[in-house]
Amino acid sequence: MEIVLVNTNEIGLLQQISRQTFAETFAASNTEENMKKYLEEAYSLEKLAAEIADPNARFYFAREGGEVVGYLKLNGGNSQTELKDERTLEIERIYVLSSWYGKQVGQLLYNKAIEVALELNADYIWLGVWEENQRAIRFYERNGFVAFDKHIFRLGDDEQTDIMMKRPVEKQE
Repeated sequence: MEIVLVNTNEIGLLQQISRQTFAETFAASNTEENMKKYLEEAYSLEKLAAEIADPNARFYFAREGGEVVGYLKLNGGNSQTELKDERTLEIERIYVLSSWYGKQVGQLLYNKAIEVALELNADYIWLGVWEENQRAIRFYERNGFVAFDKHIFRLGDDEQTDIMMKRPVEKQE
């Protein structure tokens, strides 16, 4: 398994894995209309192109034998969705194909996020996770995250509550 930076010429592949993993994760808990609207807006080629061109945002693919099985999106500085603190790094997305659940792909992507946070000398790393996504909440708790706030995430016309979680980034001596 390799974790590699996404290149600008891979936006179509990024769109495909983004839409597929989001749908696999959340379609059963949301209306078809809200899912369709969100997938079209959040993962349009134009929006992904702008995000990948942002110098404060980074995307990484998890690849196994050339196949993309998951991805990570990190935001620093003013590209963060909430805190916009230069001393923090946001994990905006860690998504893995459902067929790869339980195979440590999420952990490898998370480890990459910590590696980047250390490179950037971040004080802490944070994220928002849907309050009903117990699998993800348990994953982040196992990795030392604690809840510190909540925010609203809009999926179509549905306002959902995300738990904001953070953990300090241990500096290497």
